[in-house]
Amino acid sequence: MENKLIIETEAVMKELGEKAGLKAGDLVIIGCSTSEIIGSKIGSNSSPETASVVFNALYGYAKKMGWNLAFQCCEHLNRAVVAERTAVPFAETVNVIPQPKAGGSMATMAYKHFEDPVVIEEIKADAGIDIGMTLIGMHLKKVAVPVRLENNRIGDALVIAARTRAKFIGGSRAVYDEKML
Repeated sequence: MENKLIIETEAVMKELGEKAGLKAGDLVIIGCSTSEIIGSKIGSNSSPETASVVFNALYGYAKKMGWNLAFQCCEHLNRAVVAERTAVPFAETVNVIPQPKAGGSMATMAYKHFEDPVVIEEIKADAGIDIGMTLIGMHLKKVAVPVRLENNRIGDALVIAARTRAKFIGGSRAVYDEKML
């Protein structure tokens, strides 16, 4: 099971990177229900062991690509976000330490393994992965665009992804940069 989760997680990350055009320095928000990964209802069976496997795959891949990761906490911490301080140098931090039943196993794992973790109330990420229908949309920049993944499962959890693009402003006379679409 562990190898399967690693392979699935890395496939999701690779596909998101390619389809979203992610580059070094980009910020990716991760929402993850370990309960859903192991086949339980979201919020009912938090699994630190599953979080460890999936976190290491996500974090390892992101580091290799030069991406910054942020992890959304569960609803018990109002979907706050765990990030590396260097990724959010001007963000206002809040005082909480995620736990498996208050924050979620994945956010707890991130807090324990980031070099200098901070918890913040919100973030505006360039792209995101929602593992198990955790609702990450509030942490994406405007304008969010769905990314249709062929690799759309990690364990039993459905994976949904998004990227963002710059807003279009102007009108009929405006000209847009095709690279930013």
